Amino acid sequence: MSKRTLASLDPTNLDGQRVVVRLDLNVPMADGAITDDTRIRAALPTVQYLRQYGARVVLLSHFGRPKGGPDPKYSLKPIARDLERRLGSPVVFLDDPTTEASVTAVRRLPRGGVALAENTRFFPGEEANDPALAARFAALGDIFVNDAFGTAHRAHASTEGIAHLVKPAVSGFLMEKELQFLGDAVNAPVRPFVAILGGAKISGKIDLIEALLPKVDHILIGGAMACTFFKAMGLEVGNSLVEEDRVPMARRLLEESGSQLVLPTGARIAERLDGSAPTQDVPRDQIPAGWAMFDIDPSSVTAFADIIGTARTVIWNGPMGVFETPPFDAGTLGVARALAGATAAGAITIVGGGDSAAAVTAAGLETQVSHVSTGGGASLEFLEGKPLPGVAALDDAT
Repeated sequence: MSKRTLASLDPTNLDGQRVVVRLDLNVPMADGAITDDTRIRAALPTVQYLRQYGARVVLLSHFGRPKGGPDPKYSLKPIARDLERRLGSPVVFLDDPTTEASVTAVRRLPRGGVALAENTRFFPGEEANDPALAARFAALGDIFVNDAFGTAHRAHASTEGIAHLVKPAVSGFLMEKELQFLGDAVNAPVRPFVAILGGAKISGKIDLIEALLPKVDHILIGGAMACTFFKAMGLEVGNSLVEEDRVPMARRLLEESGSQLVLPTGARIAERLDGSAPTQDVPRDQIPAGWAMFDIDPSSVTAFADIIGTARTVIWNGPMGVFETPPFDAGTLGVARALAGATAAGAITIVGGGDSAAAVTAAGLETQVSHVSTGGGASLEFLEGKPLPGVAALDDAT
């Protein structure tokens, strides 16, 4: 069932309305400075649209994982200052959005004014989806907009609970875009449809592999999870990371998938994960004892790029190696370049958040793919076919 969107509301009815917008402003910071503003930039179109039509905009977001209550380290105050600069207007900061004083402050906002509430996880009951806390958040608004795709797989008071209490409850522009790209890719892909899966553990991707196998033409497997498949094939993997308890499952997937599941033809190996340690590129059946695979090798990149180059729809989730440590970033960067090439040739290319998004950004290619998701866990669960509570609670499109 498709969901009602912000674009479906009559914009002339937004004037003077209090609109609570759940964003995902959980951005990486170092020494009080934002080191990656992707999520903030992605949130701005919805905020600017509401301001343009005279809404009083109240922003909710979590930040980090504070334990046991408020922690200055996880305050959203630095984000408020950043938003003021981007919006070119003051942002009222609500230290405690659950108070009547905050309700009053929101009512006093000028048309087009913006308020940012303190970290939702500072308030007991947020992650437990406490109805009383959801009601306090709901008291701030007349309309609810969820534009936090990155938290849509969590049923929290500020994402799921509030959506039942403030009506209309609709998706923002970013949420709408995420659902459209991911939904079309899974439900109506232009073929050939190729999925690229990487990362450390097969256990985190089993549901995704099983959900995608009936739908895709190929699944390319990289990262350390490839080693578990190598072990299932009876190959020597040395000291590579292997999930021993998943080897039988990997063997079953190989038997069931036939030529759909494509593994690396070789590995970039070293005796230890150290950028200065000697490395070798070897065929996958020649990993010696005492060595470990930390990336796919150049021949695998070429083979993967050939398949990606023929695709019309591509989804990528998970790096091909330990891309934070050169020279084990070559496989991931090679796949990123192949994705950019496929996009230029007309393919729909979707990068599923998390490490893959970081890798595409590091390669300077984020503008050369069709869509980079802002939600790693949410995109995974959506592609697996699981309902996202933050989306399910929104109004159905009529």
